[in-house]
Amino acid sequence: MDMLRDRELAAAFDHASSSYDLMTSASPGYAAHLRRSARRLGLPAQGAGLTLLDLGCGTGTSTEALLRAAPLATVIGVDASAGMLARARAKPWPANVSFVHAPVEDMSEVDAGGPYDAVFAAYLLRNVADPEAVLRAVHRLLRPGGRLSVHEYCLAGRPSDRLVWKAVVNGFVRPWARLHGDAELYRHLYRSVLEFDSAQTFTDRLRCAGFARVRCLPQPGWQAGITHTFVAERPRNAPAEPNGVGRSG
Repeated sequence: MDMLRDRELAAAFDHASSSYDLMTSASPGYAAHLRRSARRLGLPAQGAGLTLLDLGCGTGTSTEALLRAAPLATVIGVDASAGMLARARAKPWPANVSFVHAPVEDMSEVDAGGPYDAVFAAYLLRNVADPEAVLRAVHRLLRPGGRLSVHEYCLAGRPSDRLVWKAVVNGFVRPWARLHGDAELYRHLYRSVLEFDSAQTFTDRLRCAGFARVRCLPQPGWQAGITHTFVAERPRNAPAEPNGVGRSG
């Protein structure tokens, strides 16, 4: 099958939204790894005075991770799936957290155009049709000196990493998906990881998009070599650019 994109992918996430948190909570380290990637932004003063974007926030687990790292910041979560976003909004949040329903490729018509002091993007970039365009758009959304943390499945390149990923998905994730009627979404998950960038390729992709101080940091446990945090920043001397994310990139 072809990879799910755009409206088809959003619809698949809508369908899976009712059981998504239960499934991810069964994954060892899922929430802890997100919190680690959010902390790796290194935001000062508990985020006081900062405005942060959680791009592709899903049901809000990444938003919670970002809020733990910067409890005093203004946090805006954005997602294309209305079902996932409804789950996020139903959770208790402080007044400094809000959510916007929009595809990450085009937020120019909603109140989420930035500029932002930091962007957190978890499990997002391998799901978009044009990662380069989204990264260039994120670069525009950030203030000069603004920070980016990407939390993503990017295999390190060893044969053992692919074998572990296949074993986990085929042994647990896909049986769960069939039980809950979400086989198509998790078939997409399986293929999207195997076909996406290696950790080194994605590091290079960030640099090509104009980011500086790019680092690739591993996650521990069974996800070592499978999931990484990529941290980077928009250079302080970067020229001012128009706000908003557009498909033309």
